[in-house]
Amino acid sequence: MILLQAQNVARYFGADVLFENINLDIQDNSRIALVGRNGVGKTTLLKMIVGETEPDAGEIVKKHGITIGYLAQNSGLESSRTMLAEMESVFTYLKEMEQQIHSLEEKMADPQLAGSPEYEQILRRYDQLQHDFKEQNGYGYENEIKAVLHGFQFEPADFDRPVSSLSGGQKTRLALAKLLLEKRDLLILDEPTNHLDIDTLTWLENYLQAYHGALLIVSHDQYFLDKVVNEVYEISHHHSAYYKGNYSHYVTEREQRQLKAWKEYEKQQVEIKKMEDFVQKNIVRASTTKRAQSRRKQLEKMDRLERPTNDLEGPRFAFTAAKTSGNVVLTVADAAIGYNDHVISGPINIDLRKHKRLAIVGPNGIGKSTLLKSILGKIPFLKGTASFGTNVQVGYYDQEQHNLHDKKTVLNEIWDDHPLMPEKDVRSILGSFLFRGDDVMKVVHNLSGGEKARLLLTKLALDKDNFLILDEPTNHLDIDSKEVLEKAIEEFDGTVLFVSHDRYFINKTASSVLEITPEGSTLYLGDYDYYVQKKAEQEEIQAAKEAAQPSTAPQPAPVSQSKLDYQQSKELQRQQRKAERTVAKLEEQLNHLEEQKNSLEKQMTQPENFNDPAKMSALQVKLDSVTSQIETTEEQWTEASMVLESFE
Repeated sequence: MILLQAQNVARYFGADVLFENINLDIQDNSRIALVGRNGVGKTTLLKMIVGETEPDAGEIVKKHGITIGYLAQNSGLESSRTMLAEMESVFTYLKEMEQQIHSLEEKMADPQLAGSPEYEQILRRYDQLQHDFKEQNGYGYENEIKAVLHGFQFEPADFDRPVSSLSGGQKTRLALAKLLLEKRDLLILDEPTNHLDIDTLTWLENYLQAYHGALLIVSHDQYFLDKVVNEVYEISHHHSAYYKGNYSHYVTEREQRQLKAWKEYEKQQVEIKKMEDFVQKNIVRASTTKRAQSRRKQLEKMDRLERPTNDLEGPRFAFTAAKTSGNVVLTVADAAIGYNDHVISGPINIDLRKHKRLAIVGPNGIGKSTLLKSILGKIPFLKGTASFGTNVQVGYYDQEQHNLHDKKTVLNEIWDDHPLMPEKDVRSILGSFLFRGDDVMKVVHNLSGGEKARLLLTKLALDKDNFLILDEPTNHLDIDSKEVLEKAIEEFDGTVLFVSHDRYFINKTASSVLEITPEGSTLYLGDYDYYVQKKAEQEEIQAAKEAAQPSTAPQPAPVSQSKLDYQQSKELQRQQRKAERTVAKLEEQLNHLEEQKNSLEKQMTQPENFNDPAKMSALQVKLDSVTSQIETTEEQWTEASMVLESFE
């Protein structure tokens, strides 16, 4: 059932077009991402949908009686109530229903009403209320409130705190918690992942996957979108385009559409050129003038394709190293971090080698940024040491952006560091980071967070260090800028150590993940998804071990230690056999796929196929599919083999 439609919606600013002919359909079970570069009008469209503003053209059609919940970007909950009271206000109708039930129970207890028509009427009303109360979770809403608050990292000790005493980030999380409890037909979220750590994001993803209403989401968190949405609307070139699938599918499909558009455009340009040449050569010849005139009419009537524009023109840059470092880049030995002799994490050990990219993850407050500053010597370790290898040159990206000078212009921020560089070269480099024209004369203090981030990256790229230490480098960047940064790091011929809560970014760039906990550091030799999988496997093994341990509760009869050891051994053996079966199955699949690949390659060399373009095209499609399956299966085999090795 359609809940809402945007039909040919437009927003104009005088003669300028922000967007027009925007079409969007929201069904009652939709999971939609609205994407596009900063400034294309995503938030403007959301405000039209919720009724805060009206479109300049087109209309927004809504189902009668639809309820919409809207979380604006960086908006927080303002209230004079306590946190718990504010959440309970969502369920006022259930409290009123409960009072009615108690009131009816008192009336039913009156012996004078027994057997009367009034009593029967009260009883029917009571039964209906009981049914409605139960159906609407009247007996469980208090636990539901606590579960949602816990999901957003609020502890029971916080529940009686006044909302007014919370920080801005806490108020934003509380506003989202209240929206979830309200269970609107359509939930519209503008950057809901701001101020959320990875654990909270994971909880929110799981919650939204089971949400009964429709979702319309704007977010720069690609990993979050991959987990939650299955449709994407993109605003580009002032228009909207629809893609079926999650964010990763959208990226792939967008590239394919762009490639197809270029091919069709270039094909038409070749056709136009041939026709124009024919007209030019033959229009004056008596024998061919009619044909030339006919071609000219065809040209005039032709529906010419617009030249495709690469709407992904974000910043363009690369990290390069002026010289090569030694093989050992960084060593951290038995380090402890914290403040005022209070250790918040330790021991931490790092052995980072050349060309590796190590991501540091961990809960908020565990000291990830502190670790980077301690490595750089800005904050002393409480214990342990850090040392750099031979010829290591360090470049540092500070998430607090303290490496910028508030009173300088963008141009001078770069030029002062590189005074011998000609101004035109400085402007050219800044242009590649989207500082164009008069933008270079902006004062740093007046820049947005995203502009400051791009300026910091400009400085970092120009320094040509061989070891980059990055603290939350994707903060403030839009998706296009993040994708450019991902590519720059992937192609960097140096070493990278970074802290990030951006799981998609970690997946794209990290060769290994270091988790920081109060007990110290643990290294995982893979990307973020591998880290999550490995953690889950470790927890499963630990749970099996704990299940095999003797219970502390009184037992009918004592169980011998040998019996417990036997049970524990049996459980671990079961887990190992499961891993062995998985590896064997994947090896069998690989063998089968390799046979298919060899067979297809052999068929493609046969004359009856080689000389038939249609057959070759069909065989190539099959070969590409099998090759992709082999790559995926090999990755699964590698991961399964590492699990098996953990038992050995």
